[in-house]
Amino acid sequence: MKIFVFISGLLLLSSLASGQSPAKEENVWKTLGKISYKKEYDELMGFKIDKPVFSESVRSMENKEVTIKGYIIPVEGYKSHKEFIFSAFPYSMCFFCGGAGPETVMEVEATEGVKYAADAIVLKGTLKLNDKDINRLMYKLVNAKIVKN
Repeated sequence: MKIFVFISGLLLLSSLASGQSPAKEENVWKTLGKISYKKEYDELMGFKIDKPVFSESVRSMENKEVTIKGYIIPVEGYKSHKEFIFSAFPYSMCFFCGGAGPETVMEVEATEGVKYAADAIVLKGTLKLNDKDINRLMYKLVNAKIVKN
């Protein structure tokens, strides 16, 4: 998580250095990073697993519309998708490839297909939290629409 905060800080500094005001979208990822974990026995797995414990600031975002900037992580080729993984970081730095934490990715269910882009895009949708199903990511954006790319 310290890496995330450090990288997030670099992103914020680069926005300030370029004369832009810090984007509201960056604050969403920062807030989503405010989690802890508890060990809990999972009957299906047969051992203890880490379950997320969401902070109050994260819980306050549940079922609310959020606007968030990030990167599409291609899982089935580079085509238009209604369901995909979205990351705070580019593919080479994301949770699955570059060692960032699970709080830096989310599942997306878009209302229309979103075409793959290597550059960051901005999505708007309703945030759902998951601390029960270990086969899913802890964050999901539903009814998502692309705002800009």
